[in-house]
Amino acid sequence: MSDDGHEDTDDHDEYHPPHREEFHENPIGHAQVRGGMSVGELAGEYGKAGIGAANLQRAVDVYAEMIGRDDVTNLFGLAGAMVPAGMRQIVVDLIREGHIDALVTTGANLTHDAIEAIGGKHHHGRAEPHDPHPTNEDAEPTGETLRDHDEHLRDEQVDRIYNVYLPQEYFALFESHLRENVFPEIERTVSIREFTAELGRANLERNRAEGIEEDAGIAAAAYEHDVPIYCPAIQDSVLGIQAWIYSQTSEFTLDALTDMTHLSDLAFEAEKAGAMVVGGGVPKNYVLQTMLTIPDAYDYGVQLTMDPDHTGGLSGATLDEARSWGKLEKSAKNVTVVGDATITLPFVAAAARERADERF
Repeated sequence: MSDDGHEDTDDHDEYHPPHREEFHENPIGHAQVRGGMSVGELAGEYGKAGIGAANLQRAVDVYAEMIGRDDVTNLFGLAGAMVPAGMRQIVVDLIREGHIDALVTTGANLTHDAIEAIGGKHHHGRAEPHDPHPTNEDAEPTGETLRDHDEHLRDEQVDRIYNVYLPQEYFALFESHLRENVFPEIERTVSIREFTAELGRANLERNRAEGIEEDAGIAAAAYEHDVPIYCPAIQDSVLGIQAWIYSQTSEFTLDALTDMTHLSDLAFEAEKAGAMVVGGGVPKNYVLQTMLTIPDAYDYGVQLTMDPDHTGGLSGATLDEARSWGKLEKSAKNVTVVGDATITLPFVAAAARERADERF
């Protein structure tokens, strides 16, 4: 006690923080970038940071382990407009390198894949009208609205997928390809998986016969490497529409249920299983629901989506939520990355392969 009646204190007492169960000493670092660094090195810098960067780095780590281990069977879900957006070759290369054991995708992606395989092309476009208030003082305002823009495209017989254009004559080319090279080979009831294999065969043969400069594509690579392609909502596409039209005057029809047996058997026989899900919708759910048909669940999972989870919708639902359904093991390594998949997929695919080559 001091002479003035106040209790003595030691200004140099050591501070003791409270006991913390959730907090872990792992300080945020500050990413450093330089010219010439590899994508794997850039991913490592992302890992120093927080928020989306940390999730993207985590996705690289998990996917690297999925594709780097020989005992993991990898299922790949591909939704969205990933083929017309220019992501086609990434999926092709993953198939050829043995990183995809089964592919679940949409009829739309298979349609656009086949168009490229037989000589059609997608083109850069614009998702907005011409600037009504141009910054160039010599330019005249156009007064064009987005509706005007799409009406002009309609008159020119050009379909728009956001900022990608596809002339309609390529759909006619695709429909002729189906009638001449695909459907006549399947005058019976077949599974969708068998149908997509025939499509891949026909795409490959026509691509080679006509010397098409563009790669034969996803379905062709899957056919060559015996990778099954499941397309559970095939009727929701030009491919599905054409299949239905052909079925009206032939013995051809599709059995939608047989594929579930084939995919369930593949998952059941897997020592470990991993899911890479790009986008949401039917491909995502079809990949994940497979584990409801067998005793096991996914050991690894990476989801690249643009959708938030707070709406309760399927496409935004996290892989952690899937764990509650028994689709992922309790101990599964998984991550969900929210962002444009045309940005995140190339990054994760490249960095994970670099990291897998280093570690496994």
